Order: sequence, then C-alpha cells, then structure tokens
Amino acid sequence: MSNDKTRNGVSRRDYLAAAGGAGATLGLAGCMGGGDGGDGGGGGEPINTEPPEEDVTIQIAADSNFANASEDIVQTLREDGGLPENISIEFLAGSFTTGDRRSQYQQILSAGQERPTVLMMDNGWTIPFIAREQLANLSEELPSSITDQVKDNYIDNMVATAQNADDDLFGIPLFADFPTIQYRKDLMREAGYTDEDFDTWATEAMTWQEFSTVVAETMEATDTQTGFTWQGASYEGLACCDFVEFMGSHGGSYFGEFENYFGPIGDRPVTVDEENVINAIRMMRTFINGSDDEVALDGYADISPDAVVQYTEEPSREPFTNGDVVAHRNWPYSININGAEDAFGEDLGVMPIPYAVSQEDSPYDSIGGSTSALGGWHLTLNPNASESRKRAALQLFKALQVDEVRLRMFEIGGWTPPISDLINTERTRELDIIGRYVDSLQVAGENALPRPVTSVWPQESSQIAKEVNASLRQQKTPTKAMSDLKEAIESIESSV
Repeated sequence: MSNDKTRNGVSRRDYLAAAGGAGATLGLAGCMGGGDGGDGGGGGEPINTEPPEEDVTIQIAADSNFANASEDIVQTLREDGGLPENISIEFLAGSFTTGDRRSQYQQILSAGQERPTVLMMDNGWTIPFIAREQLANLSEELPSSITDQVKDNYIDNMVATAQNADDDLFGIPLFADFPTIQYRKDLMREAGYTDEDFDTWATEAMTWQEFSTVVAETMEATDTQTGFTWQGASYEGLACCDFVEFMGSHGGSYFGEFENYFGPIGDRPVTVDEENVINAIRMMRTFINGSDDEVALDGYADISPDAVVQYTEEPSREPFTNGDVVAHRNWPYSININGAEDAFGEDLGVMPIPYAVSQEDSPYDSIGGSTSALGGWHLTLNPNASESRKRAALQLFKALQVDEVRLRMFEIGGWTPPISDLINTERTRELDIIGRYVDSLQVAGENALPRPVTSVWPQESSQIAKEVNASLRQQKTPTKAMSDLKEAIESIESSV
C-alpha cells in the first residue's frame, strides 16, 4: 500500500520538504520568534580559505562509531576529498546517548573551551545552541561556495534544523538517519515465509498487527525467546524517535498537524491525550506484557522483552546481533553491523516501520501510515577555536562536499548522505552491505517525520520521555501519563 497521502495536492514527502525549506517562515519563525530566543550568534570574520601552512590537529567530538572507523574516514577525506596531509583529525568518542552528548557540549561551550574544534550535533537539539549564541555562524565565516551548496542541495528539513530566523547556517548536515525494522530472514523462513514475502516487505509497510503476528509465529517456530527489540528508556531517543514512530504510525501527534511542529510556541494545540496517542502506548505495552496488561490491545502479540524499558540504541542492538532476537528497530549504522558476513549477511532483512492507522484514516492529513523519525547529525564549529584550527576545519568541510566522500561514508558506517538524490542510485546499490537496502531506506526517508524542534524542545522531550517510560513500566495508565504530559507541555509552552 502507499502511505504517501497528499495534503492539498502535495505529497507527504513534498510537504515535509517544503516545510523544512521554508526555514524562517515556518520552521524557525515559530520556534525563535515571539521573544523566545535570539537570532543566534557566534559569528566572526570570514575564515581564511587557504589551508594552514603548519601542521594542525583538529578534534571532532563524535561517537564511538566514528572513532572506530577513523582510519577509513580520514582515508576517504584525503584520497577522495583532498584534505591536506598536514591536517590531522582526532575523533573524540563521546556517549552514544544523544542527551549525554548535548549536556557535554553545553559544558564545553559555556566554559569557552577552544577544543574540540568541531562538534557533531543531533539535528534535534542544534537550535537551542544557536539560540544561546554558542556556535559559529557559518554563513558569516565560511565561503558561500559551501553554504550555498548546503542550502540548495541538502535535505531541506535537515538544513532547517541548523539555521536561525535569518536563514543563517550554523551547522552542515553530516548524515541523515531513517530508522527501519531489521529482521532475520533465516528464522522467518523456518516459520514458512519466503523470499517473495521479503521482497514485498522491503518497500511496502505492513500493519503493526501483522508484524506482531509474523514475529510471534517466528518465535514459536524457531524457539527464539525474544521477538522484537526497540528503545524504550527514559531518554531523548524515546521522545524524538521511537515514540514519534509508534505514535505517528497510529495517527497520533504531539501538536496536531505537522504544520504546528515548529511553532508558534504557546499558540498550537497539544494533542498527546488523544485516543490515537493512547492506543500507541497500549500497543507498546502489549508488545511487552501481552494480554496480561490491563490496557492490552486485542490482536497484538507479546513480542518484546521487559528490558526494552531500559534500552537505548546499543543495548537494544547487541541481543539482535548476537542472534537472540527475531526483529529489531534501529538506525542505518546497525544495518552495516548486522548485514556483515560475520553477522547475518544476506539473511538480514530490512523493512519500513509498520503502521496501525493509514494516513487516509488518520485525524491529521500529514500524520499516519508508516512513520520513520527523521534523525541525523550536523557538524558545527566551535566559535572559540583558534584561527589555524578554523582554517583546518574549513578544509574538512570542503572535503565533505565531495560526493564520493559522502558515498564512502555511507558504505563505511551506514551514514546516509544528507542529499536525497544520492541515497538510491546505481552507485549506492553497489556499496558493500548497505547497498542491498537502499530501497527500504528510500521508503523510510519518504515517510520521515521530524521531531518538533523548537527552543523549548529539550524541556518538552525530557517530560515526554519520562511520562511515556512511566507508562511502559506500568507505573501510570496511558491515559494518566498522557494527561500529565499534556499539562506539562502546556505549562512549558505558556512560560515562553
């Protein structure tokens, strides 16, 4: 089936792109206007575009995946991107948990530290750093040959999360992220499913009910103890991503129609207490507790372990990679891990996120159907860095504009190019491991829903994660948790 329902004659994909591309008009006028934040700062004199003559080492605050792949990344930056030999790059392996990295960066930038030179920032919390004037204004400091290319060619709704109300650019998208469901074809074959099923599932989302049935049948046929792992801990990833998908695929929303996601703060409906949202939590609890849960939904199987209420990305991935799980929700980086020959190879299947309510049946035109949370990370520049390190960082940014570098990054770590036209091509189909799954990633990208990024999102996301997790732990009913969440969000919105 197709989930690409039109909104006033515009497809969901085009609508999302238009909303992101509106930049100041829709995206940031709402979140930065009304006196809730500044226009961003950190700007300065243009950086000298000539490479530094002396040897320079720049530190990039990233995560363990980048640190572990540093040799391959530096190789493509030099061989394909032309990064000068006298510029050395040191990747700092920060926490894989996004909220922890946000707190770490806040401490670094608030203290005015010169290093690291470049910080890898989640697209979901770059805007608050812009509002606090803690990042270099790249529109002022980088040549227009770089910033214009970003604005003209990159995924619009990613670029919007790195801009201020004046459309100035404060981050360069490094990679986009579109979650999918990974599953074990070898196990599902034992349950009677075939390659014809797998080919269909690769691009056509199934319902959550069908998915739970398929997983449950596979568990029984193969004596596999765990069916489906995902991320349910009380952290940023639950609010920004897993719950966006469970809720959105039920036709539920934080703020009604997508047009409200970026504001105006305090003048938009808070819709988390509606039935579609509550049903999403009921389904999540049914996956964990089965029919024994007092709010269980009929027709859904018990397929997830109790531990999902504590899982973030890596703890949820490891049991799947170890061969103990049928299916797993995660980002493209883990496809490269699980699709490797020393893991499952071509027995790894990938499908779009399932859905419970189609867009046609959703109360909101732009919500519903298969829904992937729009993830991704920017590279931002520390305004306190020395002149020589800024010049070196400029050379890094130039190297990252080369298509072959972007494609090698896709191959090395599953880091999806932040340019739509590069995701599903003859060239990407040839990439090792990830090339087998670009059709599924393209569908996930077309159904990607960004989190409602505004200057108050960090406050709201912590409340969302807390309340949803409390209900998953059966400490609150879904109705009570969402009632309390609505009250908390409305309080945050009214305080701006």
